[in-house]
Amino acid sequence: MTNTNITNFRKNLFDYMNQAINFGEVINVSSKSGNAVVMSEEDYKSLMATVELLSIPGMKEKLLEGKNTPISECIPEDEVKW
Repeated sequence: MTNTNITNFRKNLFDYMNQAINFGEVINVSSKSGNAVVMSEEDYKSLMATVELLSIPGMKEKLLEGKNTPISECIPEDEVKW
C-alpha cells in the first residue's frame, strides 16, 4: 500500500491512478478530515465478490473443501449440471 497526503496525490493524480489500475497498487490518501483509499475498479469488484461469498453461512468451509479436493475426485466439467 502506498501512503500519500492529499496535496501530493492531487499533484500526481495521473501517476497514482496508473499505479492502481495497471499494477494493483492500493493508495491510502490522508487529509485533515480523514483518509481515503484508491484502488482499481477490478480489485474493488473482486473484494466485494469475496465479501459477498464469505457472508453466506458455511460458504468458507465449502470453498476450502473444494480447494482441498484432489482433481482425481472431481467430475469432468461437461458432466456438471447447472
